Amino acid sequence: MRRRGLRLFLTAALIASTAGLLSAAGDEGRNDHPYLALGDSVSFGFIQQAGFQYVNPANFVGYADYVRRALRLDAVNASCPGESSGSFLSPTAPDLGCRQFRAAAPLHVAYGGTQAAFAAAFLAAHRDTRLVTISLGANDVSLLQAACNQNPACILAGLPAVLAEVGTNLNVILGAVRTAGFRGPVVVVNYYALDYTDPFSTQVIQALNGVLAQAAAANDAVVADTFNAFRALVSNPFAGGSPCRAGLLQSFGLPPGPVTCDIHPAQSGQQVIATAVAAAVNAAKREN
Repeated sequence: MRRRGLRLFLTAALIASTAGLLSAAGDEGRNDHPYLALGDSVSFGFIQQAGFQYVNPANFVGYADYVRRALRLDAVNASCPGESSGSFLSPTAPDLGCRQFRAAAPLHVAYGGTQAAFAAAFLAAHRDTRLVTISLGANDVSLLQAACNQNPACILAGLPAVLAEVGTNLNVILGAVRTAGFRGPVVVVNYYALDYTDPFSTQVIQALNGVLAQAAAANDAVVADTFNAFRALVSNPFAGGSPCRAGLLQSFGLPPGPVTCDIHPAQSGQQVIATAVAAAVNAAKREN
């Protein structure tokens, strides 16, 4: 009973933290003002082991869907699972499966070239766009981790070069958004840790987030602080620093048996990210 009570308490706290922002608008009152969502599997709403669900992109709900509802915008989600900051710009740069996914299943939006080319064309054609969000960088680090076979010393040795490349690419991407004439809020969505009690992996994510923050600041963009939003929700005795245990990540299995989690957010996690995005948009509006 005690464990069940703690789970219910944590769920109630999560719902309370997002309900005021995300439930008030619902699907009512949608406007014709576009919102362009760019990025990787987190923005896409990717689900592992989804079988035939992959044939219909509507089965995948990312934070852009919740942002759309909260801010009453029409979302155009060009995200691609496995997109790296390099493959966003170049069709030949390494990715973590984006091109493979596109060859086998549809994205939320159909386009033939790079995500960068689609974004530039979209913003040029839709001058009334109200918001752009970008989630990129985690797959660059994942490519390094895979190349290093998860060896910490190897990852530490290669991380500075990878982060430098992410910073360079993000500056190009964000600069192109502004060059396209977009003057509204641009939100760079940073990343949560998979286990806040693991110093090594958490520090790697913090280093990546630092690069994202620098690129955002240099290009008149703001950061949606997913890292600290997740950390606040797992800082209790039940979760013990684990987004998996807090129900923020997609999980497989049922307690009291073994439960494993994927790296991708569950819908509760996507809502937390959406709340951080909306807070960043509001902060940007106050500054302007």
